[in-house]
Amino acid sequence: MDGKNQKILSVDIKDEMKKSYIDYAMSVIVGRALPDVRDGLKPVHRRILYSMHELGVHPDKPHRKSARIVGDVLGKYHPHGDSAVYDAMVRMAQDFSIRYTLVDGHGNFGSVDGDGAAAMRYTEARLSKIAMELMRDINKNTVDFIDNFDGTEKEPVVLPSRFPNLLVNGSAGIAVGMATNIPPHNLGEVIDGTIMLIDNPEVTVKDLMSKIKGPDFPTSGLILGKDGIKQAYETGRGKVTVRAKASIEEEKGRNKIIVTEIPYQVNKAKLIESIADLVKEKKIEGISDIRDESDKQGMRIVIELKRDANPNVVLNLLYKHTKMQDTFGIIMLALVDGEPKVLNLKEIIENYIKFQIEVIRRRTKYDLDKAEARAHILEGLRIALDHIDEVINLIRSSRTTEIARKGLMEKFGLSEKQAQAILDMRLQRLTGLEREKIEEEYAELIKTINYLKEVLANERLVLQIIKDELTEIKEKYGDSRKTRIVNKTDDIDIEDLIQEERVAVTITHAGYIKRLPADTYRSQHRGGKGIQALSTREDDFVEHLYITSTHDNLIFFTNEGRAYKLKAYEIPEAGRTARGTNIVNILPLNTGEKIQAVISIKEFDEDKYLVFGTKNGLVKKTQLSEFISIRKTGLNAINLKGDDELIGVKLTDGIQKIVIVTQNGYSITFDEQDVRSMGRTASGVKGITLRDGDIAVGMEVADPEAQLLIVSENGYGKRTPFSEYSVQGRGGKGIITYKVTKKTGKIVGAKTVTDEDEIMLINSNGIIIRLEVKGISQTSRNAMGVTLMKTGEDEKIVSIAKINSNAEDESDEEE
Repeated sequence: MDGKNQKILSVDIKDEMKKSYIDYAMSVIVGRALPDVRDGLKPVHRRILYSMHELGVHPDKPHRKSARIVGDVLGKYHPHGDSAVYDAMVRMAQDFSIRYTLVDGHGNFGSVDGDGAAAMRYTEARLSKIAMELMRDINKNTVDFIDNFDGTEKEPVVLPSRFPNLLVNGSAGIAVGMATNIPPHNLGEVIDGTIMLIDNPEVTVKDLMSKIKGPDFPTSGLILGKDGIKQAYETGRGKVTVRAKASIEEEKGRNKIIVTEIPYQVNKAKLIESIADLVKEKKIEGISDIRDESDKQGMRIVIELKRDANPNVVLNLLYKHTKMQDTFGIIMLALVDGEPKVLNLKEIIENYIKFQIEVIRRRTKYDLDKAEARAHILEGLRIALDHIDEVINLIRSSRTTEIARKGLMEKFGLSEKQAQAILDMRLQRLTGLEREKIEEEYAELIKTINYLKEVLANERLVLQIIKDELTEIKEKYGDSRKTRIVNKTDDIDIEDLIQEERVAVTITHAGYIKRLPADTYRSQHRGGKGIQALSTREDDFVEHLYITSTHDNLIFFTNEGRAYKLKAYEIPEAGRTARGTNIVNILPLNTGEKIQAVISIKEFDEDKYLVFGTKNGLVKKTQLSEFISIRKTGLNAINLKGDDELIGVKLTDGIQKIVIVTQNGYSITFDEQDVRSMGRTASGVKGITLRDGDIAVGMEVADPEAQLLIVSENGYGKRTPFSEYSVQGRGGKGIITYKVTKKTGKIVGAKTVTDEDEIMLINSNGIIIRLEVKGISQTSRNAMGVTLMKTGEDEKIVSIAKINSNAEDESDEEE
């Protein structure tokens, strides 16, 4: 609607939305969310400080009610919500939110635990001493003023900001399509850097970093490494890792971790709560108690440890899983001449110096005009005193003031202001002492005028004034750095703190995983009942068991052909009868996805391969090196088609013999070199042609000096020398490897074993038994074997695992 002509106008909604949104975006960018590069303030903060200055709420005056201050800001300069203004003022008063507080708060202004400030009717505030430096000389025409929202008041476009507040106190804000996150810095360091740039405009960012070491957060903490700082200072964007300051103390045989500093903007109460949750979920072991002993003297979080806990390991796990280590993303975005720009460190300081040159020149011009005006008056008074009798006679003979003024102007060549000053002069100024004071004042003014003119004519003097005044501020308000910057090499590798030992990793049918020492189970005689391995639900049972080392990489392969990677020590340790942790809390498995095989390796050698076997009899060979970089979300290890599933994965050197065993007692042995190396996304080639109703249940690497152990679901087993298995061409139907009957049940698995090996069998009720292989009879391929583990009517053997004694001995020697 055209309101002026009362006509309806046709407008394209696309164009109107675009225009309106751009207008809105620019309004948010310029008028709300981003700081000005000159004073480092957003409009709301600038208006609060200026309003407090106008109210006279100075550091030497009593505090005033916050509600009074907020009301003044709303009524005069900032027509938005009162909570927005109060929240902004509160933040400027919190010594844990801002490096150098600009508001001196009196009352409850919140805490580092996330407690909010008391209502504005209860709290009081006034300007801090350093805030006055932002306002210094504002009444000397140093900055421009504009009309407020309704044209009834004038407000400053920017504050004189006699120190680089943008860097010193930082800023954070989210605009439309952009955001800023500038960390706070140490006042002394920033001033030193500014002076360095004034002295030599050619210095680099690297040179400035010799003065400005990095962010200096109000909550202290430690910054790990300088790479993120360097990147942020050079490009305007970067990330720094901030860590809590913690120490380990021993008391009565127990260790405890004492946290005295936390990363910037971390809520202490929520941090403690998150640690308690991790202990409850058993993601962090070894913590017995957590207490917050913080008081007025400072922060102190006490984390009590159990007697057998390694304090360094617990501390590093806390850094890894909690906000005791946090990342601060730096985006140095600010308004330059009303336009948002990402600036590097040097550009921010250059813009500040340019602004200060303007401030000093405008202040000097103001002082010069004032001095010249006063000198002009004194010159008139000096003339009057030199001709005092004539002046007095002229005034006495004048009928009106106007006649006297004009007479003085015409007779002595005075200006109107000079003539008026003479008329206003009191008789006491005629004394000799008063005459001397006028002469002295005039002489001083002439010196001042000459100096001020010299300053305006010489930029070098302007820069020297800036340096002198910055140095004065540094001496008055500067303090030592709070946040220490440490090298990343000081970071402790968790792996170095964990003892290398052989462990058993079990995974249940329902997906619960745990780690426990491999020697938990003592060897038993063949045919024993076994010991309870873990407590399971009625419908759950152990499905997989693997023997590995705490320092090894574990690559998990699922039935869907996905691969995931963990260090063995990352698997939570649990007791022998504990259920463990649901694997979905450790690996991002899909619904219905189950772990089918685990490969334990120390290094990803180029000449090693992974051979995959599937339920439908396919095989595939892929270089191990293709699995070095596995994302946390996993990656595809094999492309499965239809209802096919992965049944096994073996680590080889590329020249082994592969054996595939089926559920109904058939097997095939073929040369691995018959399978060419393929990429991760390949499906593979046929390894065995399956008979109707049969599926592949196991895949092993043949060893001429070993035997193939076959175990059936009813607890029967046997081992047969590989010499009885002739090598065939890949893809055949295979030969009989086990006499499957109703008594034995179908085959559940096969393993390559020697006399030195031991095996573990697990049944559907979670009972586990450890057996020496040499106690198991060697028989022919089509034999039934002997009883390895007794099973009840509703019990079945569900999983077998091999323990290689030689490998354990070698591992011990390496250690």
